[in-house]
Amino acid sequence: MDSIEYLGLVASSLATLAFLPQVVKTWRTGSAKDFSLTTLLMIEAGTSIWIFYGLLRGAPAIWLGNGVTFALVGLILSVKIRNLLLARTTRTTTA
Repeated sequence: MDSIEYLGLVASSLATLAFLPQVVKTWRTGSAKDFSLTTLLMIEAGTSIWIFYGLLRGAPAIWLGNGVTFALVGLILSVKIRNLLLARTTRTTTA
């Protein structure tokens, strides 16, 4: 790895870790109501394409950072979907 790749790893780490406080908050509260489902799905789609691109380019800074982002956003997305399903079940049961 050259020094430019290390710079990419630092940038990727900072951008990825920016999601960490949101993941912790979402996990603790069990709520993702403030997140748009469309936005979360778009981030997951975009990061999965970046992972593929990074692998094809042989650029760890790209695929590694986006792989972690994909996992972190996936945790928020799973809470969001669980919340939506519970809300739907509650509406169906009470109606």
